[in-house]
Amino acid sequence: MSYSYPQKPEVVPGIHPDAQIHPTALIEEGATLGARVRVGPYCHIGPNVVLEEDVRLISHVSLAGDISIGARTVIYPFASLGHPPQDLKYKGEPSKTVIGHDVTIREYVTIQRGTEGDKMLTQVGNHCLLMVGSHVAHDCIVGDHAILANNATLGGHVQVGNYVIIGGLSAIQQFVRIGDHAIIGGMSGVEKDVIPFAMVVGERAHLHGLNLVGLKRRGFSSNTIHELIDVYRELFEDTTDIPLLDRVTKATQEFQSNETVRSLLDFIQADSKRPLCMPKP
Repeated sequence: MSYSYPQKPEVVPGIHPDAQIHPTALIEEGATLGARVRVGPYCHIGPNVVLEEDVRLISHVSLAGDISIGARTVIYPFASLGHPPQDLKYKGEPSKTVIGHDVTIREYVTIQRGTEGDKMLTQVGNHCLLMVGSHVAHDCIVGDHAILANNATLGGHVQVGNYVIIGGLSAIQQFVRIGDHAIIGGMSGVEKDVIPFAMVVGERAHLHGLNLVGLKRRGFSSNTIHELIDVYRELFEDTTDIPLLDRVTKATQEFQSNETVRSLLDFIQADSKRPLCMPKP
């Protein structure tokens, strides 16, 4: 795919002279475009938009509100980013949207700005892939290297860790936390927090073991993986009547030298508005 991007002959404040802008694009006064930014046909860029160097908008992209987009991010047609959230409590407060560098945002993706009911911020990390039709609602925080497959949906205030994969047509309920390196099976409805390194599946998602394939691909050592398996069994496969938090306390003492295991245990003990996703009985 290639377009002709005629450079505007006049000097425009905020627009780097190396930026290439298609004549059908509309860029409002106050927008900031870095070096070598390419804006394709029929894009609309609002007055508070910041595009860092080498950002590419293929065509028909709409960017609004106080939004910054990191270097080398590519945005495909009909994506809508930074517009007001689908939240009736939103009253026009000047919240923000931040998208990291080296992100790929495919067709029809929607990412909506934050609200005063939370951090006033919606954020997507670096090196993420948001596939066709995926949705990041207001006040979501998405970590680095996350993948949202086609039509995956994040409700408001969701927190997604690093290297998380969310399968196609899955829906994550508001305020749910998803830990690092977790994987969500396609067409899953996730109503509860997902521990780091986990695999969850199901119409009403349940814990289905550890994401062992992902751990191996990410280069975790055999010793770390085996300790994660041990602590998972101790926490979630033990059939005794010992309360989960007592098991967590015991595991914290046993695995205190393993930072990866400790991150899992810390996640469980952190404050949350949702209970934990657990295995099927």
